[in-house]
Amino acid sequence: MIDFKRQLESLMMPLTVELFGDHGVAIDLQETRKEFNADFTLVVFPFLKFSKTSPEKTAEIVGSKLSTELSEINNFSVVKGFLNLNLSQEFVSKIFAGIESEKNFGITAANNTQPSVMVEYSSPNTNKPLHLGHIRNNLIGHSISNILKASGRNVVQVQIINDRGVHICKSMWAWKKFGNNETPEKSRLKGDHLVGKYYVLFDQEYKKQVSEKMSKGISEVDAKKSVACILEVQKMLLDWEAGDPEVVKLWKKMNEWVYSGFNETYQRLGIEFDKNYYESETYILGKSDIEEGLKRNIFFRKEDNSVWIDLTNDGLDEKIVLRSDGSSVYMTQDIGTAIQRFKDFEIDSLTYVVGNEQDYHFKVLFLILEKLGYKWAKRLHHLSYGMVDLPTGKMKSREGKVVDADDLLDEMESTAKQMSTELGKANSLSSKESQMLDKIIGHGALKYFILKVDPKKRMVFNPDDSVDFNGNTGPFLQYTHARISSLIRKAGFQKSIDLSDVHWNEKERDLVLGLSKFPEVIHNSAIDLNPSHIANYLYEIAKSFNSFYQKHSVLSAESKTISAYRLALCVQVAGVLRRGLNLLGIDAPEKM
Repeated sequence: MIDFKRQLESLMMPLTVELFGDHGVAIDLQETRKEFNADFTLVVFPFLKFSKTSPEKTAEIVGSKLSTELSEINNFSVVKGFLNLNLSQEFVSKIFAGIESEKNFGITAANNTQPSVMVEYSSPNTNKPLHLGHIRNNLIGHSISNILKASGRNVVQVQIINDRGVHICKSMWAWKKFGNNETPEKSRLKGDHLVGKYYVLFDQEYKKQVSEKMSKGISEVDAKKSVACILEVQKMLLDWEAGDPEVVKLWKKMNEWVYSGFNETYQRLGIEFDKNYYESETYILGKSDIEEGLKRNIFFRKEDNSVWIDLTNDGLDEKIVLRSDGSSVYMTQDIGTAIQRFKDFEIDSLTYVVGNEQDYHFKVLFLILEKLGYKWAKRLHHLSYGMVDLPTGKMKSREGKVVDADDLLDEMESTAKQMSTELGKANSLSSKESQMLDKIIGHGALKYFILKVDPKKRMVFNPDDSVDFNGNTGPFLQYTHARISSLIRKAGFQKSIDLSDVHWNEKERDLVLGLSKFPEVIHNSAIDLNPSHIANYLYEIAKSFNSFYQKHSVLSAESKTISAYRLALCVQVAGVLRRGLNLLGIDAPEKM
């Protein structure tokens, strides 16, 4: 894949060496600010030490040299010491020819001989259905996986399902007490919704029992520890760990309900995993690694027999890794699971997509693995993302005050249908096509609204703002793609064009140069693990196309030649929009 910016920089380098000598000064080409009419800006300040003159004069010297000796440069201007460069028509044509020559411009095919990268995301609990917070996690993880693949990496997508612990037993206890053998089939509820219902019922019963004890003069702290329901849940957990057949049977049954429900939601989101890890299996991992670390004095044992690591010299604190009874903590499991994953797959890095409330946990985890001597620990990453709030505030799972993922997807489809009907977007479509379009637009609106925000930022999600056919939204990009697709269909057969005589106008040049940035945007998104780079780039491309299309006709252009190359340009814009949206997990409709 040709990087035209780097190619231009390499052409400029020997000319600056001729002017100022070989001092190892790199050529730094940057995008020109929008208020200036130029294609690139060359920063000349690094040359001042050798030019021994002012920034303006240095820029004039460099600009004259480049425009005289490089056919790629048409002219230049100097603004406050910055050298603004305009590319020649021939070089713009060369750039477009390079874009056209690649079937999947921007996408780098994976090299199957290289080790893979692993991305862990989703990681739900089996006591409740997926909610809006899970949706942000899943969309980020899936998009990052797509972007890494598009940058040439092999990717393994995994999740760890938190299917054990006291929270699972709470749903089990409530089902036994209140369920009357209710099943997903009897209730016509998705399995994860049914189990989540009993998690909420437990919380209600728990609060009721605590209130009753407090009314008898018992303190809130003591009441919360001693109510019957919590004691019975704790016993249920011990029975599960001891392998009690009745408890294990109920645990398996309810978890299967949840897995089935999760898979339905994943399918709606277009997400699948290469491997599922289960906490009920991984919680035993890590203990042998801790024992080995004890022998090497990486860990130490306290008087109560618990095992710790002292990280105070690393700016952290002491961290427990085994309880006094020898049982694991989450850190133990995560140590063992990380090691197991590098055994299970030929990977050279692992990225955890987990909310920023776990920042400290991952600092400790990565440091422990490094101290245990695993070289790959340096290639562990925590993609720390911000929480999603609603206009009304935070979500609360125990109280049932969450935005359920399935309900949200239904709402997005319904909102898309309403807006499409009002705007007449589906008038020419069959009922089946219209229903599919509602899904494509609704899901696209949700995904784009979430992914256009930098993952590190906390965000507020408002469904009404996301489904809009104008502005920085998924439907706007989808409509732009559909509009171009319609144009291509009307044009019919496209023959190859001769670019040698093309005179690119300003709007066309903007599109060509905008398209040429696509590979670099993918590369930077993969490096930064940030899908918002892709999303906001696509918005700029769509705006650039619509600005061009409002001013210039394609099918009724001044000549057949102009019509042909403008149509060829439209084809490439549609391709970049389609591939870019696909990286975000969004479908690009042909009709809309």
